[in-house]
Amino acid sequence: MNWILCAMPDEANIIIEKYNLKKIKTYKEISVYQWENIVLVKSGIGKIQATMWTMILLQHWEFEKIINIWIAWNSWKQENALPWDVFLIDKVIQHDIYLPFEWEHLNYAKWEIEICSKINIEWIDFNIFDESICATWDQFIDDNKVVKNIVKNHNAHVVEMEAFAFLSVLREFDLLNKAYVIKSVSDAANEEARKAHESNLELAMQNGVKVLDVLLK
Repeated sequence: MNWILCAMPDEANIIIEKYNLKKIKTYKEISVYQWENIVLVKSGIGKIQATMWTMILLQHWEFEKIINIWIAWNSWKQENALPWDVFLIDKVIQHDIYLPFEWEHLNYAKWEIEICSKINIEWIDFNIFDESICATWDQFIDDNKVVKNIVKNHNAHVVEMEAFAFLSVLREFDLLNKAYVIKSVSDAANEEARKAHESNLELAMQNGVKVLDVLLK
């Protein structure tokens, strides 16, 4: 079984249509879809939702791969990256936590999480950047100063709102070797981010799904 977590309907619906997934369960806000060897959850945005639904998936389905595919904001660390390009993540950092203590028992919240799994793609018609770093931050970013600070502190290529939480759950169960994180760029996290995000979301997600298709095969 392959699990897929998406945050928003606009992201998930492209996958649902492509793989002909059928709704099998509806909660108050969240729906679960399945067909053959794919289970997809529209988790909602943010770290709380990602944590909760990763745990629920672990309790109800066995899996071979668990895939986090969502839209992200470009930090411009990769200077030639464009909206709709795709980053394959191998390291995730929680950017929006502040703990001024060096206590060892807090390291789980501050340390970066590394992913061992790799996606091998021979050819595709847009840029793909592998071995990328992702910073998780529980806010939509439309401020260049914030982005520059994230790059300075974490050397991150993209920023989004769920991956650290998703991987934190899998780390506790020693399942990082089955995790994949695919991030499609929708905007530059600047003052034009909201408009660009809305304009580029569909194309960015379609490109992310092309990478997903390679992974599922």
